[in-house]
Amino acid sequence: MADGGGPGEAAAARPSPAPVPGLNPTLGWRERLRAGLAGTRASVWFVAGLGLLYALRIPLRLCENLAAVTVFLNSLTPKFYVALTGTSSLISGLIFVFEWWYFHKHGTSFIEQVSVSHLQPLMGGTESSISEPGSPSRNRESETSRQNLSECKVWRNPLNLFRGAEYRRYTWVTGKEPLTYYDMNLSAQDHQTFFTCDTDFLRPSDTVMQKAWRERNPPARIKAAYQALELNNDCATAYVLLAEEEATTIVDAEKLFKQALKAGETIYRQSQQCQHQSPQHEAQLRRDTNVLVYIKRRLAMCARKLGRIREAVKIMRDLMKEFPPLTMLNIHENLLESLLELQAYADVQAVLAKYDDISLPKSAAICYTAALLKTRTVSEKFSPETASRRGLSTAEINAVEAIHRAVEFNPHVPKYLLEMKSLILPPEHILKRGDSEAIAYAFFHLQHWKRIEGALNLLQCTWEGTFRMIPHPLEKGHLFYPYPSCTEMADRELLPTFHHVSVYPKKELPLFIHFTAGFCSSTAMIAILTHQFPEIMGIFAKAVLGLWRPQPWASSGFEENTQDLKSEDLGLSSG
Repeated sequence: MADGGGPGEAAAARPSPAPVPGLNPTLGWRERLRAGLAGTRASVWFVAGLGLLYALRIPLRLCENLAAVTVFLNSLTPKFYVALTGTSSLISGLIFVFEWWYFHKHGTSFIEQVSVSHLQPLMGGTESSISEPGSPSRNRESETSRQNLSECKVWRNPLNLFRGAEYRRYTWVTGKEPLTYYDMNLSAQDHQTFFTCDTDFLRPSDTVMQKAWRERNPPARIKAAYQALELNNDCATAYVLLAEEEATTIVDAEKLFKQALKAGETIYRQSQQCQHQSPQHEAQLRRDTNVLVYIKRRLAMCARKLGRIREAVKIMRDLMKEFPPLTMLNIHENLLESLLELQAYADVQAVLAKYDDISLPKSAAICYTAALLKTRTVSEKFSPETASRRGLSTAEINAVEAIHRAVEFNPHVPKYLLEMKSLILPPEHILKRGDSEAIAYAFFHLQHWKRIEGALNLLQCTWEGTFRMIPHPLEKGHLFYPYPSCTEMADRELLPTFHHVSVYPKKELPLFIHFTAGFCSSTAMIAILTHQFPEIMGIFAKAVLGLWRPQPWASSGFEENTQDLKSEDLGLSSG
């Protein structure tokens, strides 16, 4: 999975730290020598070519050929210049259109790609980052083939808000819809997966709720939930729907979830007793287990929002012990946020030690929480000026490396933590490594970074150094798999239209696109001027060519010097 660490990440050596902006890791003398030789090789070839051209100036008769070309150009009519400039303008325009299309499709310039892949080896160029056989970077290169559509898998937001008590209240105040249709459609699919099964026809209330989860209109869903309660007063999923969508406060939602918990526990115990009777009963037990876990988790989130944080932590810990297979729900991310609110940093570190593992998919909550804990030990006394003067200590290096790791995983988060970009309500689904995940993380964790003195200062001084460490273009990663190219499209579907989606990496126009655009424009302008004023442009072209025409005295002097050299050579040979 592209959004998680792989086997290559386990063996990856720790990255070279970038202490403060503008400072790069110190290279060894061998690396500096190799880089210097690679940089001067092109200059050596250029000088050698000039020397060869100068040595062959007499056999090639360069001056005479140049004079003949000048006479030929002087005899050309203005129509030739019109045709020449028009043709060059057309060709450069076609090249510009092709370069623009290729850049938008592949994210790079075709000319630059060809020059890097074919011409650079002929010129003796080498890559800036040389990986040894068997190194972590080489292992990561072998894993690039694993990139596919699963990279943009959408996950349920572990800290998603309540529709009635939070999202709808936002709509009442601002008049804006914080949830997109795509996001709510994904939630409807989740509800059908978690809260329905093939045995719903055995209980009339479950049959009504199966239709309720498919309803698009919120009032219709609420009405169906009341109908299910009329058929069965212990319908847990009906209470869940009312708590999510009808309750206008967290207190009301908690009351409904407590009723749902009472009904859900009764149904869960009944399903446990019948689970081995048939495959249908096993499916029913899975559904009832999902309902019970969902209710307990939302009760923990209600307790967290109402200030009963220790109660919330206890519920989450009990859930993780009782239902360990349900790690896909990411309950540990709820636990991390609650422990940070309690400032129980030792317990946070214990949770990270269990879930920040190479075999588990990473998330912004894990990576940035690990960076926050390491930053906490050094941020209070950190100063960029002092670090530039004396260098970084071991603890500061570890903190900077942790920040680089977190930023590489999700580069959108720092702008929200540093309040360079405004926050919105997080969506119900997130895309890992995307802008939606950054919003969901910063919405709940910004206060934890602000609580630790100097943490945001250290983040501000070091987060941009990550982009100097990641290879560009991003065919490779540094600590993780290459950054997915499909995040922008998925985030635009998940986030509301009034939010300016953060895009990484920003597609900057390559040099050759600027060059072809300028060349196309200039040649088109010259073609138009030549067509409108052929006589003036013809005189101008001849005047320009006259500057390059060899003078008579220069050619005669060259011939005299050549004759003297030949006579001297003959004299020496005869002697």
